[in-house]
Amino acid sequence: MLQNKYNADSVVAKEDKPKYSLGRLNDGFRQVGRWSVQYIEWTDEGLFDSKHDEIKVGRSLILDNGWTTTAITEIVEQREGYIKFQTQNSTYELITK
Repeated sequence: MLQNKYNADSVVAKEDKPKYSLGRLNDGFRQVGRWSVQYIEWTDEGLFDSKHDEIKVGRSLILDNGWTTTAITEIVEQREGYIKFQTQNSTYELITK
């Protein structure tokens, strides 16, 4: 019989820290993403069309946890690690850590 040389109490699972923080400036609501942010493009009928890595007016942001914004109407500010944008309903800031 094989024995495990590690004590289960001494093994600590590595916890992934969030890489993305999405804040809704209107009310302080915040969501985090651990692995990816993508931007969804919609058809004229409002159905999913495609996913992209770049932000663009008309697309919606989607975090890896499935949380999605409404369509982006304006990109207010964009620099490395930070994007502030307006959607149909709210103003958001996306911070990449």
